Amino acid sequence: LSRMTRHFAVVGSGSIGIGWAIVFARAGNTVKVYDLEQSRLDIFTQGVNERLQVLQEEGLLNEGADIVCSRISTSLDLAESLEGAEYIQECAPEQLEIKKALFATLEALASNSAIIASSSSALKISSFTSDLSTRTRCLVVHPGNPPYLLPVVEVVPASFTSGDTVARAQEILRELNMSPILVMREIEGFVFNRLQGAMLREAYALVEEGVVDPIDLDIVVTQGLGRRWSVVGPFGTSTLNVEGGITAHVARMGESYYRMGADRGQSERWSDELVEKIAASMEGLFLNDKWTENVNRRDRALMKLNRLITDNGELNFYQK
Repeated sequence: LSRMTRHFAVVGSGSIGIGWAIVFARAGNTVKVYDLEQSRLDIFTQGVNERLQVLQEEGLLNEGADIVCSRISTSLDLAESLEGAEYIQECAPEQLEIKKALFATLEALASNSAIIASSSSALKISSFTSDLSTRTRCLVVHPGNPPYLLPVVEVVPASFTSGDTVARAQEILRELNMSPILVMREIEGFVFNRLQGAMLREAYALVEEGVVDPIDLDIVVTQGLGRRWSVVGPFGTSTLNVEGGITAHVARMGESYYRMGADRGQSERWSDELVEKIAASMEGLFLNDKWTENVNRRDRALMKLNRLITDNGELNFYQK
């Protein structure tokens, strides 16, 4: 179904700004990108052109790269960039004072109905917008990088962000073929970076302790955990690894994982209530009475992925 074209503004022309501009324009929208210096915008334009060309070569655009690029324009005038924008994506450096000053300016210049979203990777929206009179329309919308290849995006409202803002942001993101994930309360690093950070901390520790070589650790992830997680996530993996789902998996492996955590000073046990909550959620997606069917479906997905990787040597950075 056809829909009206939206106008987006991107404030900050670095790598995340490039990524968001492509996401917005690829979906048929117009985008105005602002930065402080023309040299930065020149680098931005070159980066957009290069990435769109590669996306076209890989068959990931529904129209020509030049058509998508034509929807993106740049400006050194912030007020001009924001004119007519119903959604603004801030992509400034991850520094509290910069974001605080910038959001005050955005509030003054933007349409009163415009959503103002931050690409913050860890800073909470409440830490730099709580003093704004229109703070109810502010929230974090944190992408994976690059967002034109990783569709997941975290929607992180503050306690003062309006429900309408959250709903509108999610609706717009879905129109862009993104997968918005609602983070239900503010927490530093949100979900993406906390999960990534937990694995990085253990990875550094294992190398420091002489357990594994850094390259071999990356192979464990790319040819094991990461490959499997690209089909089913950690909870889905646990559900399908043991017949009987999450509850059976915890009964079998819970004590081992507890000891591993305690070895790192994390001595919290998974409570029965927590296990039941997660099991109920997973049971809604992976019905226990269809366990074998779901395992076969996972395996077929991995077979297709393995064939793709085997047929494309460039997908394997860690050949030995």
